[in-house]
Amino acid sequence: MARPLRIEYPGALYHITSRGNDKNPIFLDDEDRDLFLDLLHGVNKRYHFICHAYCLMDNHYHLLIETPEGNLSSGMRQLNGVYTQAFNKKHKRAGHLLQGRYKALLVDKDSYLLEVARYIVLNPVRARLVNTPEERRFSSYQASCGLSSPHPALTLDLILAQFGKKRSQAQKRFSMFVKAGIEEESTLKKTKGQILLGEESFVKHFAEYLKGEKDLREIPKSQRYLGRPTLESLFTQEIVGERTKRNGTIQRAVEEYGYTQKEIADHLGLHYSTVSRLMKENEERSKSKT
Repeated sequence: MARPLRIEYPGALYHITSRGNDKNPIFLDDEDRDLFLDLLHGVNKRYHFICHAYCLMDNHYHLLIETPEGNLSSGMRQLNGVYTQAFNKKHKRAGHLLQGRYKALLVDKDSYLLEVARYIVLNPVRARLVNTPEERRFSSYQASCGLSSPHPALTLDLILAQFGKKRSQAQKRFSMFVKAGIEEESTLKKTKGQILLGEESFVKHFAEYLKGEKDLREIPKSQRYLGRPTLESLFTQEIVGERTKRNGTIQRAVEEYGYTQKEIADHLGLHYSTVSRLMKENEERSKSKT
């Protein structure tokens, strides 16, 4: 059977799942789960992943991962490989722990970020392991609602920002949003071709890659953007000092010159989620003018 196509690009958002071989457990105790989250934190730092949500079940896990540098495969190979080695050593076993490759569903961030985050933290409820999502300790739900301190592997900014500027208010609204979805049909049933979840325009954009007719990485980035202006020349003091010009230049730097949002955030001294939010605001303003 052919391996599913991997679509990778800077700023992509994925719902990732990986299951135990022959449906066997991949976490035998809480120590295993703590180890996995610690390893995820290390991968986030090394590969600049951003984890917006997670849930660790017994024989599989769910992650909502954003890749500012378009390097999903490298980071996941590190995460699953190192965890398998550590698990086998601890439990004195050998062989495959995980069943084949992980599954990576490419998600339309503008339309389905919150829906997928909700699906992930509701997994234990739908599996009838708990009655409410807050009962599951190894899930991002508790931290997202302010019921516990977030693990360093988790970034809450982007999701909570969708529910308000005040964190306490946003946490309550997120909790209400999640619980309202308990009786609703799973969003993942809208998946296209087993690898895409998004609005029609999003799916259409990736249609040729879905068919395997073209590789997003067929031309190295260094060649595609040969001769592009530097970030220093794009973000002059005049540009940086004027909010509207700066935000427009951020959009240009990503769309025209291929800079990652992480590169721009580091250059401007901003958090990555801030750059992501500014780009979304730019897009919404552009749509309102048309």
